[in-house]
Amino acid sequence: MNALIEAMGLSVLRHFDPETAHGLAIRALRAGLTPKLGPVTTPRLGVDLAGMHLLNPVGLAAGFDKNATAITPLSEAGFGFIEVGAATPLPQPGNDKPRLFRLTEDRAAINRFGFNNDGMEAICARLAATPRTIPVGLNLGANKTSTDRAADFARVMEAARDHVDFATVNVSSPNTEKLRDLQGKAALTGLLEGVMAVRGTTPVMLKIAPDLSESEIADVAQVAQDAGVAAIIATNTTLSREGLRSVHKEEAGGLSGAPLFEKSTRVLARLSTLTDVPIIGVGGIGSADQAYAKICAGASAVQLYTALVFGGLSLVGDIARGIDARLAQDGFSSVADAVASRREEWL
Repeated sequence: MNALIEAMGLSVLRHFDPETAHGLAIRALRAGLTPKLGPVTTPRLGVDLAGMHLLNPVGLAAGFDKNATAITPLSEAGFGFIEVGAATPLPQPGNDKPRLFRLTEDRAAINRFGFNNDGMEAICARLAATPRTIPVGLNLGANKTSTDRAADFARVMEAARDHVDFATVNVSSPNTEKLRDLQGKAALTGLLEGVMAVRGTTPVMLKIAPDLSESEIADVAQVAQDAGVAAIIATNTTLSREGLRSVHKEEAGGLSGAPLFEKSTRVLARLSTLTDVPIIGVGGIGSADQAYAKICAGASAVQLYTALVFGGLSLVGDIARGIDARLAQDGFSSVADAVASRREEWL
């Protein structure tokens, strides 16, 4: 019955423009109209990452709950951890609409939101007021009009550090002009130094783009290791449009979903050969096989977002249970045992 209701709900949402549909989905979560799977875990699925214990390795990527308004229902949806945001120091409306496009034929989306959010004060107040039953992190961003974007990241980190289990430095969104320039070695080193100086004891992660060259990946690995980053999230959305069929394929913005799977998995596999920093695999995951492939390529955990548009929240439990079955089939006693076990296939 729950599956039927979810399928009907997804069908209804597809009749709305994507951004309106997303807002309605958040409202449905807050109203308790979505399935509550509760914890999905087994002895094999538990993961220790960045000082946190995850009941399973399946997380929610940033961008779904930008303003931290649905933390409690999302925590009951079967995830092992969730990430909200991105938050910027000041509230900002983001880019002009339309700015989100559903590429149904490609099981993908293109967005050019531009860090639309309520600002760090409102978001941190919600984080402080919401009990956490699973690890919750905040994606850190910079204001579009800022004259010192590196300082923006530190400001949000300082405001949020006592209210989250981890924070993610997001220098990989393609939708804020010149933000990706901060992935350069010198700029990234300085930015991370500022964030690490005010983090307290909160683990800091780094989210990177999938469009980096071999030398840029090597630089990121070195900088992250030297800075003491707790994990690298690989990857954000891509600017590539290769192989797309949808009429929206030429829209500006970052592409997420199924077409990103191979590109992002190759980046994480390469990254895992260059650093001992744990990696969280993101990009194109829509099934247990794909999530498990990310793990075997070098990821200690994974995150979902775009696939939920097409598969609903029941996908979370399906993927977690599927990973458990594949671990058992391959004779692994834990997720950690499977990490990078088939990395060579992606190099």
